[in-house]
Amino acid sequence: MAVPDTRVTATPVATATASDVTASTAPGTTFPAVPEIGTTVPTLPWTGTTSSTAPVWAAPVADAAPRTLCTDCGISRSSEPKRCGQACQFIAPDYPALETQVHGRARDPARVDELHFGPFRRMLRAALTTPREGAQWTGITTRIGERLLETGAVDAVLTMTADPNDKWRPVPVLVTKASGMAQCRGMRMGYAPLLALLEPALAQGYKRLAVIGIPCQVYALRALEKELGFERLYVIGTPCSDNTSTERFHDFLDLLGEDTGRPPDSISYLEFRADYRVELRFTDGHVKEIPFLQLPISRLPPDFFPLTCRTCVDYTNVLADITVGYMGGQGEQWLLVRNARGAELLDLLGDEVRLSAPGSAGKRQGAVKGFLANVQRAAGGLPLRRMPNWLRPVVGWLMPRFGPRGLEFARTRVEMKALETVVHLRREQPRRVKTMVPGHVWSLVQPYGLRPEAADLKAVAGAAGRGPGRSGDDVETTT
Repeated sequence: MAVPDTRVTATPVATATASDVTASTAPGTTFPAVPEIGTTVPTLPWTGTTSSTAPVWAAPVADAAPRTLCTDCGISRSSEPKRCGQACQFIAPDYPALETQVHGRARDPARVDELHFGPFRRMLRAALTTPREGAQWTGITTRIGERLLETGAVDAVLTMTADPNDKWRPVPVLVTKASGMAQCRGMRMGYAPLLALLEPALAQGYKRLAVIGIPCQVYALRALEKELGFERLYVIGTPCSDNTSTERFHDFLDLLGEDTGRPPDSISYLEFRADYRVELRFTDGHVKEIPFLQLPISRLPPDFFPLTCRTCVDYTNVLADITVGYMGGQGEQWLLVRNARGAELLDLLGDEVRLSAPGSAGKRQGAVKGFLANVQRAAGGLPLRRMPNWLRPVVGWLMPRFGPRGLEFARTRVEMKALETVVHLRREQPRRVKTMVPGHVWSLVQPYGLRPEAADLKAVAGAAGRGPGRSGDDVETTT
């Protein structure tokens, strides 16, 4: 989950993820050590002495290779860091090829909502009939992990838990017993080298693995899947948008503490909801709801949201078997069952989960146009916010009643992310537009007047039939 994009005067905004277990990433230059931000995972209190006996354990991993435009998914910490060139979403992604590899076909714009959300078989609102304690929502994601372990479908689940010294900082772990999934509930914020534990998992003989990850992690996993050597792989994806480092997130919590008059370390829960409010819970039991437009986003530094997250084109985690989010859920969770394996995962929950059809209301075009105008006006960093303070409560009252809701809310966010990608890449990394912007993104932004230039069209045509990524020798590094 992440800080939402509330930088526009009267537009709906979003969070980074939408499940009960989330971890966000931030751009990589050089990544320090875990748990500070992530290289060597120490022996923590909740890890066992060996992977065969501990329900939750973390193996030591290498230092991160220095990279530009990197989210430290963990591949640069593996034994073959040059595979970043093949695996990285931020180099030359090939979504049609990987969608076909994973789902048997690429997204079909003629099918309802596939242009926005990617290939799927079913789209649902969902909630566990008995919410799990400590879950961000009701606990669907971690409950799926528990069921996989309970039924013996997998040897381990690769996911995140909290650093014992900082509840907001994610630490990648392998969970080998269903009881261990309870330690992985809740939201995290920060660097998350999840895929660094793929090789330790294989070294322990874990051939059947479930992975809970965000889009940049899942893209790299799918790009390398054929060569990893797993017998069976389940991928549970959570949506993601506009993330930042754990340190920067603490800065945001400090501002919330100032505004609420409560110590920031007393905030025990934070969620950006589809009703245009953020919900805060405190250790003393107090609960406060803040309209998006009254959040202290304008007081954050210009680089609070890294370029990687401002140019990510995969909010909905299209390469997962099942996406567990909330943007289209209208107060519940939002499921995208993408393939047969995703259906198998949902079936594991049986009558523990309540399902219904997602709704949709409102119109997104005005909100998206306002967002684009604000992004384009900005000289750099955070878009300008021009709404007078007296008007914010009024608009905050109107948005959940008349703004985009349900699936229209989710479509709004996808279009905003597509527009933001093109605008920020053209401004800050124009040479990357031709390789980083997939064809479906141009289809999303063209109704708002953004079209590929000649060089972009030539690059798109030249990329036809090319596999994902580039050779490892093409990876850009920093020194």
